[in-house]
Amino acid sequence: MNKQRVLVIASGNQGKIREFQGLLSRFSLVVQPQPDGMEVEETGITFAENARIKALAVAACTGAWALADDSGLSIDALEGAPGVHSARYAPTDPERIGKVLDALDGEPQRRAHFSAALCIAAPDGTVLVEVEGRCNGLITQTPRGDEGFGYDPIFEVEGTGRTFAEMTLAEKKSHGHRGRAFRLLEPQLESLLQST
Repeated sequence: MNKQRVLVIASGNQGKIREFQGLLSRFSLVVQPQPDGMEVEETGITFAENARIKALAVAACTGAWALADDSGLSIDALEGAPGVHSARYAPTDPERIGKVLDALDGEPQRRAHFSAALCIAAPDGTVLVEVEGRCNGLITQTPRGDEGFGYDPIFEVEGTGRTFAEMTLAEKKSHGHRGRAFRLLEPQLESLLQST
């Protein structure tokens, strides 16, 4: 009987850990959160760099494979802001949304995209998989919907006429950047698990 491989999620965010446990449920893996109180400084200038920094640090610390993600919102008219600073753009979700809407006040060009970079690293410092998913859309004039979190109420997904906050979790997963990144990750993870 093969011993199940441990995969540590490089996050302290319980919501994100649950989401990944669900996404990874079909794989023969023991999915665990990173050690309590562990903080990894995100010094990268891209989502991919930050995901790699977190995955390598957590893999080295735990001695297990680690999966990290870094994601955020980039707005064309704001030269890509908030970008890698999406989570730190303001103290709370409502303040972050308010800051974006204020910055775009009177701006007709409202194109934006969400990105999610995923990275799996091994304890020896090897990067095993890196993928990035993207979802295009527009920033709405006012928040709409009450599902989701973060910038979901002001991000209207291209071609749907609805914000992430107006979608069910299943719809968000099929349209969303993290779901798209995960679909790219799955076949690579599958072949990694078969070859180890």
